[in-house]
Amino acid sequence: MATSNTALFLKNFEEKAEFNQYWYSQITIDRIVEEVVRMGGRVGFLSTPSLYFALPESVREHCYVFDIDEVWKDDRGFVYYDFNKPEDVRQELHQTFDMVVVDPPFITEEVWRKYGTTCKLLLKEGVEETGIPKGKAILTTINENKDLLKELFNAEPTAFLPSIPNLVYQYNLYTNYPAVCFERKNHEIPDF
Repeated sequence: MATSNTALFLKNFEEKAEFNQYWYSQITIDRIVEEVVRMGGRVGFLSTPSLYFALPESVREHCYVFDIDEVWKDDRGFVYYDFNKPEDVRQELHQTFDMVVVDPPFITEEVWRKYGTTCKLLLKEGVEETGIPKGKAILTTINENKDLLKELFNAEPTAFLPSIPNLVYQYNLYTNYPAVCFERKNHEIPDF
């Protein structure tokens, strides 16, 4: 169950300032994990270890966590990832992911463009018969990046706003497909 894995992760791993790490709240982690599990498939978690480690084991065995923090290097799904080298991804991983979940350590356009480059390498190309992309994206960042995420991922904001307790500003959650689990608001976040 995601909740017990989430609680275990939040208890065992502190945020690291040197990596600009901020963990989502338990409710936010559980909701994002719910959507990932609902969609299924092979998922790449870019700079989102709290989500990766909250997955049920049966789901995590098909997923990878791309991160610069090598504290997780012994995990089967760990891939060392430096966003300053966005194309430095093993060839055998190219176009093999059904979904990426992305939360860069910085919110600048330059950094998002680098993550966008990596995601294009990882995600499956094309669209389903329904018009939904084969390569889906769940992304979190500030509202000011809305147009940039539309350009890079064809992503739209959702009703669900993630809670990140130690972050001073509010993030939005974006997807490039209709995400059922994000149609409901997060009761942790007051209406603006």
